[in-house]
Amino acid sequence: MIMKNFVKSCMLVTLAILVTGCNNSRDYKSNSRATGWDLSGRDGGVSYKTDYEEQEPGPGLLFVEGGTFTMGRVQDDVMHDWNNTPTQQHVQSFYIDETEVTNVMYLEYLDWLKQVFPPSEERYKNIYTGALPDTLVWRNPLGFNENMVNNYLRHPAFHNYPVVGVNWIQATEFSQWRTDRVNEKRLSDKGYTSRDAYKNSTAESVFSTETYLNSPDQVYGGDEEKTKGGRESDRKAKNNNPDEEPKNLYVQRKDGELLPAYRLPTEAEWEYAALGQSSLRDYNSYRGRKKYPWDGQYTRSGDRKTIGDQRANFKQGQGDYGGIAGWSDDGADITSEVKSYDPNDYGLYDMAGNVSEWVADVYRPRVDNEYNDFNYFRGNVYTKNAITEEGKVKVLTADEVVYDTLSNGKIVARNTPGEIAQVSIGEEETYLRTQFSISDNINYRDGDKSSSRYYEKRGSDGKEENMYNSPDNNVTLKDGQIDRRYDGSSSRTTLIDDNVRVYKGGSWRDREYWLDPAQRRYFPQDMATDDIGFRNAMSKVGSKSNKGRRTRN
Repeated sequence: MIMKNFVKSCMLVTLAILVTGCNNSRDYKSNSRATGWDLSGRDGGVSYKTDYEEQEPGPGLLFVEGGTFTMGRVQDDVMHDWNNTPTQQHVQSFYIDETEVTNVMYLEYLDWLKQVFPPSEERYKNIYTGALPDTLVWRNPLGFNENMVNNYLRHPAFHNYPVVGVNWIQATEFSQWRTDRVNEKRLSDKGYTSRDAYKNSTAESVFSTETYLNSPDQVYGGDEEKTKGGRESDRKAKNNNPDEEPKNLYVQRKDGELLPAYRLPTEAEWEYAALGQSSLRDYNSYRGRKKYPWDGQYTRSGDRKTIGDQRANFKQGQGDYGGIAGWSDDGADITSEVKSYDPNDYGLYDMAGNVSEWVADVYRPRVDNEYNDFNYFRGNVYTKNAITEEGKVKVLTADEVVYDTLSNGKIVARNTPGEIAQVSIGEEETYLRTQFSISDNINYRDGDKSSSRYYEKRGSDGKEENMYNSPDNNVTLKDGQIDRRYDGSSSRTTLIDDNVRVYKGGSWRDREYWLDPAQRRYFPQDMATDDIGFRNAMSKVGSKSNKGRRTRN
């Protein structure tokens, strides 16, 4: 009898401990560790996402776990240009497109612009025409390429080929559009906005992620049937006290429902992803160095089943863009369909060959001796949201869109109606800060007085000489007419300025030398070619790994 009671007592104590543990666990997630207050939002209290797991990858993206690597050329520098001297860098975890952005992906963007901002209306014309790829990049004075001029972008046979003829500015605008469309659909699918809100956009009723987060009542032109018309918003409205104004009907950044922005990868991110060094990892160090995104020192496969096959689409030699027709051919003369070759260790396709790719960085021939070794990037221009006299963010109308006239005379929109106007940061944000002091940091430690080779030197006209003496081809728009002023000076010494961007990776036009992920070249950000495309990236929020910390073995 005593033994029976003892067993019962033990069971009751164990059960009490388990229940208490469960309650504590639940309280830990829903109650504040600072105040003990409930954080679940019940009874109209403050609400926080206490059960958030991990960031969901956006459509088309793959996860790349960050780490340390040697950025720059680790093979012999046969060109002796010293523009990619090796440095050790650390890159945070991020997501990146599995393939280059394809023609059909870009056509979706063009068709959306055409529907929402009809080019037949004069005030919208340049929004659509400014986004059009330059199909004339295929023309060559001594080559017959009209087939690609007429068909490459729009014919379904080329739908899954990488888009080309897109300049850096167009690529960044596509990235912004993609961000907004993905987040707009997520809100609709999760029931926060009306079911078909994302399908019925007009020029006066457009969704912008940042506008929604900062001033949701201005999204969709202030149409509450769209912004509050979802089942989840209805549920929250019904659960609120009927005598009070409904709360928390809009998604906020703290809810974790909206994805970070799609963007161009930085040069460090792109090179790290292209190398795919996970196959060379031996415990916590790397064995040797990689020349290509794949293992080995050759461009042909050494695997038994695919031995002799080319691993990438590139130019074999003079007059040889694919090889002899048949078995030894690489399967392409111009670009090839994405996923035509094996992916690298991260599952990414065409990180060498097919097309070169724009990255976010402004080009400089060297990395400063006192470089930043964490998420290295040159090109930061810090801005903030413009605020109206009423204290709200300023949302752009169709008459307030900012246009750029490019060096070739093309007019492109740098934003679209519905987005928040941006202004440079001022002294309020920079005063007594130790890490930055100005809004535009493109020239940080490069081209300023203290680092210029022309320090305190003046030209014959009395003006200070710039470190990068690039041509100044001035193109302006005056009274609806384009005024082109070509710089014919013979004293220019470089093509480098603040408007040239890095592009990475070899293309179908390049020899094997350029397939090394460390190779870097530059091109004006407002010009396009038939061998440069792009892919998007997205920052990872939260933990470095998708699976938490792992054991060393």
